[in-house]
Amino acid sequence: LACAWIFTAVTFLIPFCHALGLVLALLVVGGLTAGTFYPLTLSFVLRALPMRFVLLGIAMYATDIVFTTDMAQAWESFFMEHLSWRWIFWNATILTPLMILLIHFGIPRQPLPKPQPGHPAPNWRGFLYASLGAALLYIALDQGQRLDWFHSSLIVGLTVAGTFLVGAAVVRHFLLPNPLINFRFLIRRNTLLLALVLVSFRFVMLATVVSIPSFLGSVRGFLPLQEAPVLFWIALPQFVLGIAAMALMSRIDPRLILTAGFSLVGIACLLNSRVTSIWAGPNFSMSQAVMAIGLALAFNAMVGSIILEVVDTGALSRPVDVLTFAGFFQVIRLFGGEMGAAFMGHFIAIREQFHSNMLGLNVQLGNVLTDQRLLGLRHAFSTYSTGLTATGRAAEVLTLQIRQQAFTLAISDSFILLACSCAACLVVVAFMSTVPTQYHQIVASNLEAK
Repeated sequence: LACAWIFTAVTFLIPFCHALGLVLALLVVGGLTAGTFYPLTLSFVLRALPMRFVLLGIAMYATDIVFTTDMAQAWESFFMEHLSWRWIFWNATILTPLMILLIHFGIPRQPLPKPQPGHPAPNWRGFLYASLGAALLYIALDQGQRLDWFHSSLIVGLTVAGTFLVGAAVVRHFLLPNPLINFRFLIRRNTLLLALVLVSFRFVMLATVVSIPSFLGSVRGFLPLQEAPVLFWIALPQFVLGIAAMALMSRIDPRLILTAGFSLVGIACLLNSRVTSIWAGPNFSMSQAVMAIGLALAFNAMVGSIILEVVDTGALSRPVDVLTFAGFFQVIRLFGGEMGAAFMGHFIAIREQFHSNMLGLNVQLGNVLTDQRLLGLRHAFSTYSTGLTATGRAAEVLTLQIRQQAFTLAISDSFILLACSCAACLVVVAFMSTVPTQYHQIVASNLEAK
């Protein structure tokens, strides 16, 4: 509640700031406060909801993440077009107090675990080391492509400092254990494999967050608001598909649902890999419908598997384990998305350069096809330009067409890469062990208890 009030104040004040330094300082405070929301939400779903409502809680949690990720760009562009950029922040100023009311009246007060006599007291220095180290690594990932990765001394410094601080936090924990963290609880086969699945999921979501918007914006010249209808095909069905996925999970092993979900996402990526420079929004309709079903099945089954792992370990009676679990997967979610975005940005840039070079080898003066294309373009411009001006404009247009085709081929390669990531994730799912207690058994036992 304290973090939510601070976040409300920060989002209200940012649009009134005219100094960049003050804006950045408020954004840091906003990030520190908003960072509590997701892990505590998952902790609430695990510890406070009756077991018969846990599946519904999972569906709402998963739907929120997928829906907001897909619609954020369209929603922000709507504010920019019809209201003001300030509403990008003020919409949180309006919604967060509503969240505060729901938390106040809907979530019972849960005191922090107190250390037993003879056990170490909570310490915050380790949290500071880990948080600052993770922040530095995150900045290195976010700015790596722009600064040419390890050719930049800043990226090297951020990476070394971040790694050192995270390592210091881990060493400190084992020398002076913190009662609010239990790393040993995370050293489980399914937990580590589910972390890899989460990284894979965050990577394949780049199909809707990066690849399609990049193509529509760079090749087709779409504005962000014009890209929204394409993303609606994934975002809006999540509300229905999330509930359907949870209904399936109450009867079927989540690993099977994970397999079906990632298989459908892989198929959708392969359909999108046929993209050409003349594609527009409607050309993505079929693949986006398949993608929507796949993402809903995959993410809901993944979150359901994570929670089922906690339930089967009996950790619900140990708040420390639940908080550790939720915090761990929040960190994996954030870093998985950032690592995926950084890698995808580097991959598309490299592939665009490769295709541009390959296409350029076949576009040379004296080549019959090149001369014919230049002659046709020069003829088209000759009405509005004279002599050398028409020739120069024709050469510029041909260069732009080569870049357009190179970028389209790079986007096609990115979809193939995402399909391969789905296939690799299926291998990871195959290595997950069977959880002794499934959701249908939990639901049945609760019905018998009544």
